[in-house]
Amino acid sequence: MTVHRRKPQFPSSRIPLLGVGLVLLALLGVSMAQAAGGYALAMYGEPKYGPDFEHFDYVNPEAPKGGMLRLAALGTYDSFNGFILKGTAADGIGMIYDSLTVASSDEPFTRYGLVAETIETPEDRAWVRFKLREEARFHDGEPITVEDVIFTFETLKEKGHPQLRVYWADVIAAEQTGPREVTFRFREAGNRELPLIVGEMPVLPKHYWEGRDFERSTLEPPLGSGPYRIQAFDAGRSVLYARVEDYWAKDLPVNRGRYNFDRIRYDYYRDGTVALEAFKSGAFDVRLENVAKNWARAYDIPAVREGRIKMIEMSHQNAAGMQGFFYNLRRPIFEDVRVREALGLAFDFEWTNRNIFYGAYTRTDSFFANSELAARELPDEQELELLEPYRDQLPPEVFTEVYQPPRTDGVGLARENLRKAARLLNEAGWVVRNGRRVHEETGRALRFEILLYNPTFERMVLPFVRNLERLGVRPSVRTVDVAQYIERVKNFDFDITVMVIGQSLSPGNEQRYYWGSEAADTPGSRNYAGIKNPVVDALVEKLINAPDRESLIRRTRALDRVLLWNHYVIPHYYADSWRVAYWNTLAKPEVDPPYGMPQFESLWWSRAAE
Repeated sequence: MTVHRRKPQFPSSRIPLLGVGLVLLALLGVSMAQAAGGYALAMYGEPKYGPDFEHFDYVNPEAPKGGMLRLAALGTYDSFNGFILKGTAADGIGMIYDSLTVASSDEPFTRYGLVAETIETPEDRAWVRFKLREEARFHDGEPITVEDVIFTFETLKEKGHPQLRVYWADVIAAEQTGPREVTFRFREAGNRELPLIVGEMPVLPKHYWEGRDFERSTLEPPLGSGPYRIQAFDAGRSVLYARVEDYWAKDLPVNRGRYNFDRIRYDYYRDGTVALEAFKSGAFDVRLENVAKNWARAYDIPAVREGRIKMIEMSHQNAAGMQGFFYNLRRPIFEDVRVREALGLAFDFEWTNRNIFYGAYTRTDSFFANSELAARELPDEQELELLEPYRDQLPPEVFTEVYQPPRTDGVGLARENLRKAARLLNEAGWVVRNGRRVHEETGRALRFEILLYNPTFERMVLPFVRNLERLGVRPSVRTVDVAQYIERVKNFDFDITVMVIGQSLSPGNEQRYYWGSEAADTPGSRNYAGIKNPVVDALVEKLINAPDRESLIRRTRALDRVLLWNHYVIPHYYADSWRVAYWNTLAKPEVDPPYGMPQFESLWWSRAAE
């Protein structure tokens, strides 16, 4: 059971604005052609596709248009404004917007012009300039202008989701520098990722939003410029998008072979179990399966045996990032690192993987797992040079040991780990009295709640709880509906929860709102753990300003060590492929892109349209 989150469109409909955290970045550098102003911008070297490319390699350029794609969403929604903290935005809402640039999914991080015809940035990347396409239009026929771009930037930074203030902290101005040119200026040079991040920004229509309150959630379908518009909806239960027949960008190379369905419908289900049964009955068309037990046992049905439902595994080259039990350090009981380490010893991955997950997963041992960024060896000379100034503020293991999560023999007893956990808790002042673990000075019981949103997770959590109870700890498990879960997580109203931080192949600015002290106090940020560590802050800034690929790797590994040995998370596991079940009414391209999530909405098509 791995908790995959679909790569969010901007805006996100779930945990908002993962941003570049799930966009897989690339190696560092800039070409002379890009510095002079070009059709694309890569983090390293030249873009894969030349200026005269006709389409991305992973699309079917001859894919027929037509038919409807039916998808499932969990919980509910109450807004079509996914750019703000308030409310829960409808799934798929990002399809109504176009951004300045678009990413390819077979390069780690290259952006190609969409609304922007050209991209220009100097060698030191102190600014980025976009020239807008003359033909770019909103759905009402009005042109997309520089004024719209500047309005979008200023509005989102001032009134949008709080994460944007962190994400765009170093973008100090957006200025019109030509009839169709807009220039973004940065606080300082050297942040080589920032021009690409700015290119991810969608463009909102100024003429539509003037006179409307941007900070309010709304169920009025907004005006966009993208390949789809909202056609109909049943508030909180479903939303139907229709393909824009006269979409201004439909013939651009970046869109050829994409956005093939005439309509895309999202229906909302209470939880994953209900959604699975609905899929098997034919209520929707494709399902990304994230429960190993389901994949092994739940699809033994006539539709699968007869070939009407296909089951495939789509391999990928994504960095795995970190899935785990995230502590909320805002709670005093988790302030002591010995307590956090002790509780982690009670999670028996080997037993869980063998008995619940059918051996499907690999244990996560890094915040950048499944990549060269993971700290798998002792720190080298360059890393030690980074870490040495902070030696007095770091766990000694950072310098002397390679982090490995606790292991067991998989038989379900974990005696040695529990003995070590008991010693750590005793050292931290949590002793056993009358069978319960209490603080020796205050008498307060060691109790906390594990917050979940999917009942399926309970199968993994309850064995963990039993081991904690053997230590005298008294955890409780609470499963709430998705909407309540989102609100509680936004406001950090939890003790421990299962969470995912997806990572890129070249991490950068997004690390501030994963681990930064400022993000810890920002509602809706992704610093779920509430980390306020000046060493982490310093290493994140060094990572962001890495001058080359090798230094980026060393700085990321140094950050990885510090995060791991502070035991902010109890690591879970990962897989290197997506498990997808779909009805044979759908078709997909022969080539699966190596990066990002499966893109059913934009790459697949209906067989009925063939």
